[in-house]
Amino acid sequence: MTDYDDVRTCCSSADICRKCWTLMTIAIKILDRALDEDFGFLHRLWVYSGRRGVHCWVCDEAARGLSQAARSAVAEYLSVVKGGIDTIKKVQLTRFIHPSIEEALTVINGYFEEYAVNKQDLFGTKENWQKILALLPDDLKNELQKDFLKARSSAERWKMLQIELKPPDSKHFMDEIKLQYCYPRLDVNVSKSINHLLKSPFSVHPKTGRISVPIDVKNLDTFDPFSVPTISFLCKELDHKIEDEQVNADTENGAEPEVKRRTRDYKKTSLLGPIKIFEQFLDEMEQSRKGLLLEQSDRERDF
Repeated sequence: MTDYDDVRTCCSSADICRKCWTLMTIAIKILDRALDEDFGFLHRLWVYSGRRGVHCWVCDEAARGLSQAARSAVAEYLSVVKGGIDTIKKVQLTRFIHPSIEEALTVINGYFEEYAVNKQDLFGTKENWQKILALLPDDLKNELQKDFLKARSSAERWKMLQIELKPPDSKHFMDEIKLQYCYPRLDVNVSKSINHLLKSPFSVHPKTGRISVPIDVKNLDTFDPFSVPTISFLCKELDHKIEDEQVNADTENGAEPEVKRRTRDYKKTSLLGPIKIFEQFLDEMEQSRKGLLLEQSDRERDF
């Protein structure tokens, strides 16, 4: 999330809130579609880092066997926002927009007005809207600057921008703004390096104490990073579970082995949902592997 500091107004650095977490929701939807439809990767596990971002584990055999050069090519394909701190305009679209970028814009369009106008109030102050106008040619920028000063609300300025940048006369100016403010920003070094350290699912973030949990892509809009349990909360849950078992010990039919009891307790904590997501991911990988082995056996006539 730190990479978005130049386009978010609510937080900065490692801080996050529900207003800017929308950027992570957009990022997952855009990248997950691209990895699936553009590259054909089937086994993708999205994991919350425990603090300010998300990681994607692409576990297809073809993906795991990619060279560093091939990984770099994938990361480059998925990178649209380019340039350092001193670069003002970080998205440059050509006359014909790539289909993958069009798909990304479809996702962004579903969130942009609510996110930009209401959550981030990007048109609410002169400091904020000037950053947006700086992405436009001088003639448009100067005209809108005058109009924005007369407007009374963020919503009114947003409508003015929509009218002024209405296609086809405005080329891709509006799309470039949306992409610069909402398109995923990758950690390319993590993506391309074969020996880069990775945070394991269900590990504990050392600064927040939150668990790095798998995310259900089908219910992205309901995922709340602030509801993810911390290690201390899980310990309390387990303590309460043990206390309840001691109270109800007389109703148990004999003692259970210690290992089995711990496994059952673990799955009855707040990690139950994330564990199910992880187990489903592993099951699908296993079934896919079995299918490939059967196909290989048929080809080799190994009955």
